[in-house]
Amino acid sequence: MSEILKNKKIAFHLRIGSSEDVIPLMNSVEEFLVKRGINTLILEINTGYKFNSHPELSEGTLCKQDAKYIVERSKILGIEVIPLFECLGHQGWGGSPNSILRVYPELDESPYIPYQSKWPEIYCRSWCPNHPDIYKIVFPMIEELLNDFEAKYFHVGMDEVFILADEKCPRCHGQNKAELFANVVNKLYSYIAEEKNTEMILWADRLLDKNKMGYSIWDADNLGIWPAIDKINNDIILADWHYDKLNKYPSVEFFAEKGFRVWPSCWKDKEAAISFFDYSIEYFEKSDYKDFLYGLMVTGWNLSGRSIFETVKEFDNFKEGKEIPDNLKDTFDVLDTLDSVYYRFIK
Repeated sequence: MSEILKNKKIAFHLRIGSSEDVIPLMNSVEEFLVKRGINTLILEINTGYKFNSHPELSEGTLCKQDAKYIVERSKILGIEVIPLFECLGHQGWGGSPNSILRVYPELDESPYIPYQSKWPEIYCRSWCPNHPDIYKIVFPMIEELLNDFEAKYFHVGMDEVFILADEKCPRCHGQNKAELFANVVNKLYSYIAEEKNTEMILWADRLLDKNKMGYSIWDADNLGIWPAIDKINNDIILADWHYDKLNKYPSVEFFAEKGFRVWPSCWKDKEAAISFFDYSIEYFEKSDYKDFLYGLMVTGWNLSGRSIFETVKEFDNFKEGKEIPDNLKDTFDVLDTLDSVYYRFIK
């Protein structure tokens, strides 16, 4: 293991909202993930949970009993469990809203956009950051996830926000986007970190100036949100994700020099992952900010516990050339990336 990675968090992220995924996921954690150095599981739950506080918003079958099982088994395996709940953006896919904006359409930042709309008209909906009722709904849901998963850390998402200060929103029109974004971060921080004494994690892409950094519109901002970096508490952990193979990743030093802990995060392209993690580790090893490297993260997104379990069973055979079913190709690519990261940096 690279010396700088000792005692750091090596994380695996995926979405989960089904009880049926719990046992296969935890079997895979034991049989594969911990053997590849994973000590942290980031579960993106969003509205896929059977919330007691807002049962009308539950879109999945994951429940309190599942959370208890995950936590208890994770403790045995030495795994830290971190729940993730997407805040502000990613309130659905395309024009189709998630349950929060379907049940409470008055919370939608852009309700005039038709539900059937697709990119480039819309990527994902956002909730209105200035609506007085949004946090009355969201905070109780976050509190449930904090309690049920016995969480010491909480991830608030907030990646790929493209709708903010919409010109037709009566509360946000004309307002500064960086101020609006920072206000959301600060409200979440006040509740999660200060009131609930829990470390807060944030996807970092909107805090990067695309034109200065040279990233894409996906992993950096071109809408004027990025100045929020100087308006939020630098006690927040920034999950800095990049999925392309590049010659340099200037966000790493940018965030560290701003005083933030940085959690470099990759996806399913193993060459890109090795490139990004090589760059990050080399920077921190040579800089005065060694303690600001928080760990490494492999993101799985739409993988399911079941797809992971099916892939783990055949992983060695797939590596040796056995044909991979179409429905498992993304899962294999992510696990293969993790495998490569493990042998390059962690073993």
